[in-house]
Amino acid sequence: MKISSGDSAGLAGSNPLPSSPSQITAEWLGDVLGVEISSVWVEAVGTGQTGATYRVTPIYPHPVEVPRSFVVKLPSQQQDVRERVALGYRAEHAFYTRVAGTVAVPVPQVFYCDITSGGDEFVLLISDLAPAVQGDQIRGCGEREALLAVEALAGLHGPRWCDPAWLSFEGIPMPKADADFARGMGRLAQIALEKTLSGLGDRINAEDRAVLTDSANLIEPWLGLDADRFCLLHGDFRLDNLLFDPAKTVVTVVDWQTLTVGLPARDLAYFLATSMDPAARQQSEGRLVDAYHRRLLGHGVSDYPLEQCWTDYRVGMLQIPLITTFGYAFTAATDRGDEMMLTMISRGCRAIRHLDTIALTTHLV
Repeated sequence: MKISSGDSAGLAGSNPLPSSPSQITAEWLGDVLGVEISSVWVEAVGTGQTGATYRVTPIYPHPVEVPRSFVVKLPSQQQDVRERVALGYRAEHAFYTRVAGTVAVPVPQVFYCDITSGGDEFVLLISDLAPAVQGDQIRGCGEREALLAVEALAGLHGPRWCDPAWLSFEGIPMPKADADFARGMGRLAQIALEKTLSGLGDRINAEDRAVLTDSANLIEPWLGLDADRFCLLHGDFRLDNLLFDPAKTVVTVVDWQTLTVGLPARDLAYFLATSMDPAARQQSEGRLVDAYHRRLLGHGVSDYPLEQCWTDYRVGMLQIPLITTFGYAFTAATDRGDEMMLTMISRGCRAIRHLDTIALTTHLV
């Protein structure tokens, strides 16, 4: 894999980093891979709101031992979005170049990753996982897929559980919260709440509006809870960011633009409560939390009893109103995006009520 430290002037060999699909040329790809390529076929895949993703199929004039196709991720083709989420590109670059090789979470094979010093140009060249299928956040998943996901999540959290390096890890959107950061996030949570309640209106029922309001009021102290348990979080660990093989026996985790340092079970709670039908979640969440905990122990985590993991899972549920309201308030609206946010809010608020998260968190803070 060719990587850069992020101080690049935007060069891959003698070619600038591509900023649009038309610049993903045979010359550029051949230089990156170190092979001769006569032509490339580029087609858009996915509907990412913060990045642009393409499948690239090269034509090789001679037999080579490299894949027949790749996926290339570039910054958004909308300049305003590109500027707004530049920190997300830095986070993804940081993950693939400085983190992926130190943890056990399943990710695509990376062939090239680079970013300019200003963060406005970014390119990620990874393996094409077809025929793997992206999860569907609106449809949700069953226990089988959820088990794959939570075991993969433990592979992110466990190997570097409470690693002090996370406390000074640079280039991520949400570092470990100190008092000033928590205060600022608390204020932003109120702004995001107002925009979400106003924008989605009566599509959010009264019970859920109350949960969102109570949750926003707790974000500042919640971010300071359990400072002795932390690791790097995916930050947006949900079905749309997971790829499953057709037999649903293997999962791969993608989209590392929302890296966070905090209570590990925030990722776990966010995934289970937003990805499963509430009735199915209630039936299986005990088994799934236990599976996550067992896998953590297998990665070397100690002094973390299952009872504490369950409490952290309940407290971690506030990740749902935090991320969904921020997602609605601060990204461009789409019909599917609105439907997805409403689904996640509804499922998440049901879980918060079922697990009595507001009362528990209020007691702990």
